[in-house]
Amino acid sequence: MHSTTLPARPRGLALAFSWPRVRFTLIVSAALGLLMSTGWTSGLPALFLRTMLIGLMALLVFGLFEQWPRRLPRWIARWVLQVVGVALVIPPFTAIIWWLATPAGAPAFYHVKERMQGYSLVTGLSVFIAPWIALGALVRQKEAIARHLAVAFDLERSQLERQALDARLRLLQAQVAPHFLFNTLANVQALVEAGSPQASEVLRNLIAYLRAAVPRLNEPATTLDHELQLVQAYLDLMHLRMPDRLQFTMHVEEGARALRCPPMTLLTLVENAVRHGIDPSEEGGRIDIHVQRRGDRCLVRVSDNGAGLGQSGPGLGTGLTTLRERLQLAFGGETRLSVSAQQPRGVSAEIEFPAREA
Repeated sequence: MHSTTLPARPRGLALAFSWPRVRFTLIVSAALGLLMSTGWTSGLPALFLRTMLIGLMALLVFGLFEQWPRRLPRWIARWVLQVVGVALVIPPFTAIIWWLATPAGAPAFYHVKERMQGYSLVTGLSVFIAPWIALGALVRQKEAIARHLAVAFDLERSQLERQALDARLRLLQAQVAPHFLFNTLANVQALVEAGSPQASEVLRNLIAYLRAAVPRLNEPATTLDHELQLVQAYLDLMHLRMPDRLQFTMHVEEGARALRCPPMTLLTLVENAVRHGIDPSEEGGRIDIHVQRRGDRCLVRVSDNGAGLGQSGPGLGTGLTTLRERLQLAFGGETRLSVSAQQPRGVSAEIEFPAREA
C-alpha cells in the first residue's frame, strides 16, 4: 500500500528563524524605518539597521516563547506570553543598541536630548506596532495549523479507507480460493466416475496447474498476460477431460497483455462458461475469448454456445457475484460487468475496466 506523509514541522531555531518569518520581519522593519526617516538626522542606514535588529530580536522572543517552556500554567495562554514577551523585550534591547552606538567618552544617550528623542521614537513605535504584528502572525499561524491538521486528517482518512478496501479485497480473494479448488476437485470427481482412460494424465496436469495457480490467488493484482496463461492451461485440461465436446479460441491484442486486473478475473468467466454452458449441454460447445484495448479502456468478452441462461439454472453461481464486487473494489465505478444471452443459444459475459499498465 502506498502511503503519503506530511513534512515534519521544524523546531527550535529553524522554526524561529524560518526564511518566511525572517523575510516578513525585515520587510516590516524596513517599512518602520522608512516611516521614522522623516526628520531623522543621524543617518538613515543606522536607523534601518536598528529597526531591523529590533525586529529580529522580537522575532527571536516570539519563536522562543512559541516552544518554551513546553508546559505552561493553566492561567496563562501561550499567545499572551508571546505577545507580552515581544512588547517587553523591545525597550531594553533598544537601549542596548543606543548604548553600543554611543562613542567612547561621550555622555550616555539618555543625557543627550536629541538621542533620547530618537530612542523614545523608535521604542514607542516598535512597542506599539510589534505586538499587533505578533497577534496577526498568531492568527495566520493558527489558520495554517488548522489547514495542516485538515490535510493530515484527510490523508489519514483516505489511508484508512484504502486499508479497509484492501482488507475487503483480500477477504473476497480468500473466498475465491476455495471456490476455485472445489471446481477443480469436481472435475477430478467427474473423470473418476466416468472411468476415463485419460484420468491419470488429466490429474497430473491438474496438479501442475494448481501449483502454478494457487499462489496467485492471494496477489492483490495481476496482469492479463498471467490470466491468459492460466486460462490456456485450464482450457487445455478441460479439453483433455472432454475432447469431443469442447473447442475454444483466444483473440488477444498484444497491447492488452500488460494491463492490470484482479486475479482470477478472466478465469472466473471461463470457468462459468464451462460449468454453466458446456457441461450441461449434451453436444458441448465452443468458448470464444476476446481481449481488446480501446484507448484508455479494456474490454474482455467470454462467449459460449452452450446450454444458455435458461438451461443453466437460476443465476450463474457465486463466481460472477464475487467477481463483480472485486472489480468494484479494484476500479470503483469505472468498471462494468454484463451477462447476456446469445442467439441461438449460449451466453456472453463482458467486462470493461480502465486500461492501466502493471
